[in-house]
Parts: sequence; C-alpha cells; structure tokens
Amino acid sequence: MQAEILLFFSLLFIVAFLYSSVGHGGASGYLALMAIFAISPLVMKPTALLLNLFVSSVSFIQFYRGGHFKWKTFWPFALASIPLSFVGGTMAIDSNIYKKILGALLLIPVIRFFFFKNTDPKDFKHPNFALSLLIGGIIGLLSGMIGIGGGIILSPILLLLKWTDQKQTAAISAAFIFVNSVAGLGGQLVKGINFNSDMIAYVIVAFIGGLCGAYFGALKFPQTILKNVLACVLALAAYKLLFTYA
Repeated sequence: MQAEILLFFSLLFIVAFLYSSVGHGGASGYLALMAIFAISPLVMKPTALLLNLFVSSVSFIQFYRGGHFKWKTFWPFALASIPLSFVGGTMAIDSNIYKKILGALLLIPVIRFFFFKNTDPKDFKHPNFALSLLIGGIIGLLSGMIGIGGGIILSPILLLLKWTDQKQTAAISAAFIFVNSVAGLGGQLVKGINFNSDMIAYVIVAFIGGLCGAYFGALKFPQTILKNVLACVLALAAYKLLFTYA
C-alpha cells in the first residue's frame, strides 16, 4: 500500500511538471492516474479541476512574464467556453460513457508527445473570430462534462491553424484551462462535489510539480524522456478506460 501511494504521488508530480511546462493544467493526466488507481469518477472530475486551478495559474504567470500571452487570440475562445463549461459541469454522464470519452481524449496528448515534438508553425495566420467562438464553445462544453480544462484540445488546434507558436500556445492554453476549470467547478458546485480525503496532499504535490515545470518550461529544458514516460502512462490509462470497462 505504501509503495502504491508513493508511486501515485511520484507520477502526480511528473504529470504536473510536464503539463505546466507546456502551459497545461494537467487534468487529463490527473484523470488518467486516478483511473489507473481506480478512483471513482465522482471524485475524479472535481479533483482534476481543482488541481488544474493551481497548476495552470502557476504556468500562466511564468509564460505571461515571458511576454508570450496574446489577449486578442485568447478572449474569443474564453467568451464562448466559460458559460458552456459551466453548463457541462452541471451535466451528469453515465459512468461507462464518461470513461470512453475520457479514454479517447487521453489519446490526444499521447499522439502529440510521441509524434509532434517540433510543431512551431513557420507562417502565421490571423485568427478567425467566428471559428474561435465555435472552437471555444465546443471545447468548453466537453471540458465541463469530463472534468478537464480543455488545453489538450486547444493547443494542437492553435498550432495546426498556425495562429500561435509553442510559447504563445502554452500561455493561451494555461489561461484557457484556468477559466474553464473555474467555470466547470462552478457547475459542479450546483449539484454537489465529492473530494478525496487526501486532497490537500494532492494539491501540494501538484503545485510543487507545476511550479518546477512552469519555471523550466520557459528555458531550453530537455523533456523528451519524461514526456515519453507521461505518454506511456496516458496510453495505459486510455487503454484501461476504452477496453477494460463494460
């Protein structure tokens, strides 16, 4: 039991470190860990969002100080995502459906970590306002329903559309995750929230990991090995969620 607890907190630190280093809050990683360790979905959603608040805020501050945040790109996404994330947070999903959706979403960062290591665009394009609203709204609703901030979905979209570079994507994603996590938690508060008794320890470990990751994320820090470890953890969780539950 002690070894299992130590393993959980070690992986929690790594998840927070790596996600914050690229401007993410880490909810998908936290959900993956909790799925592997058989924690109830009723506890998983609010726990992941709460950890998101701490880690994404630290990450955002670091990237903002580096001058990477683009308000004009960010606000249309947030405008549509915040209310819909709140709505998503109030929605109850069947446990099996929840696990399948989460399992599919976990494959997004796995693909990114393994196959898209250098994705800075060469020729930037001006963001489309209407498309930003549409994307933000869809991600917001899905984020509230599942218990994530939406950064794992928004980041590759920003890069594929060539609207931002890696650092700008990290800064925008961190802010996006924070506001969606607040809205999602607000929606869940309406119907009641269940937290794990070890929540304070979760927050402390994730906060420290996020602080370290955000600091090194602004530097030229070699993260390949750790990212591959994280991708393997996420892939394992995705497999468990998609194929081992009825």
